[in-house]
Amino acid sequence: MSRKVYLDNAATTRVKKEVIEEMNNYFDKFYGNPSSQLYELGRKSKEAVEKARRTIAEFLNADEKEIYFTAGGTEADNWALKGVAFANLNKGKNHIITSKIEHHAILNTCKYLEKFGVETTYLDVDKYGLVDLEQLKKAIKPETMLISIMFANNEIGTIQPIEEIGKIAKENKILFHVDGVQALGSVKIDVQKQNIDLLSMSAHKIGGPKGIGALYIRKGTRIDNFVHGGGQERGRRAGTEGVQNIVGFGKAVEIVKRDFDSYLERVTALRDRLIEGIQKNIPHVILNGHPTKRLANNVNFSYKYVEGESILLLLDMEGISASSGSACTSGSLDPSHVLLATGLDHGTAHGSIRFTLNEEITEEDIDYTIETMKKIIEKLRSMSPIKNDEDLKNS
Repeated sequence: MSRKVYLDNAATTRVKKEVIEEMNNYFDKFYGNPSSQLYELGRKSKEAVEKARRTIAEFLNADEKEIYFTAGGTEADNWALKGVAFANLNKGKNHIITSKIEHHAILNTCKYLEKFGVETTYLDVDKYGLVDLEQLKKAIKPETMLISIMFANNEIGTIQPIEEIGKIAKENKILFHVDGVQALGSVKIDVQKQNIDLLSMSAHKIGGPKGIGALYIRKGTRIDNFVHGGGQERGRRAGTEGVQNIVGFGKAVEIVKRDFDSYLERVTALRDRLIEGIQKNIPHVILNGHPTKRLANNVNFSYKYVEGESILLLLDMEGISASSGSACTSGSLDPSHVLLATGLDHGTAHGSIRFTLNEEITEEDIDYTIETMKKIIEKLRSMSPIKNDEDLKNS
């Protein structure tokens, strides 16, 4: 095995060299605590934190005072939902609207909040994973305090009509939270234009380090604190700031902003090459997610009559890294809740593989992946006890 092809960038990305170089200064040169501002080392750290905050805010068309650093996207999601819920329960608001294909950081938080009397409406999606705006409007109640819809799905790549949802939320005076973890760096996010009140982000999806994320909170939003302790993050999120990680996050966003257009052009072309190659060379496949309203780097197919786990093991033997869905549920034997929500049966959903690309992937990598997948699927179908012989004979 000589070739290595990493196609699981939705799970995590390689930290960019420029990011590492920027971070290194804050491990041993400017290592002060940003709360210790009476001496230079502390001030240097504080300045670095605020520079990263400004960079991220400008990228989102937000005010820097509306960006709060967290330990990652999951914490940001938890803070958004729990913070809004606990701030509004005694105000007669106890209803959240979300969708059936959200990340488990949202779905499990909603289940947790139900213990405290919060009612959750889980919107259906169509076969492409898009929410129904009319169903959303009908789900709104006088008690509705929050709508939480992910910008783009982490498994099938479908991009939701965020601006339209934001308009509905604003017209009904309901807070709008967006899980933007997968979307950051791949779609244009403008919290003003899209009427977003809260936005969750994570650095390690865009070439930054793991363990750092952020929550955008629109000024004036009623939300309780999630982590209690000292007065860091303007008294909203306690804990000594991980300066090096924050610096890395800021640098990663800076690079995303600089390379945004060229990244989209290159990765979209590679994505389409992979989609077309699989559809042309492998019969009995289903492209999951919207054919055009999808992330530039996302390719998710279901391969009938085979198991996704077997595909992944054989791909790994050929040097290709991929996934069967969300990295947070990769140890589960259950089929993807996202794919089931789009109408796939259990058997077909089990045979699904997600490839997520980056700008380092070459056309040769894509062609190698197509050829490898063709051989793997042919091999597995020839041995599969769940294949449909008549279908395969006529393919």
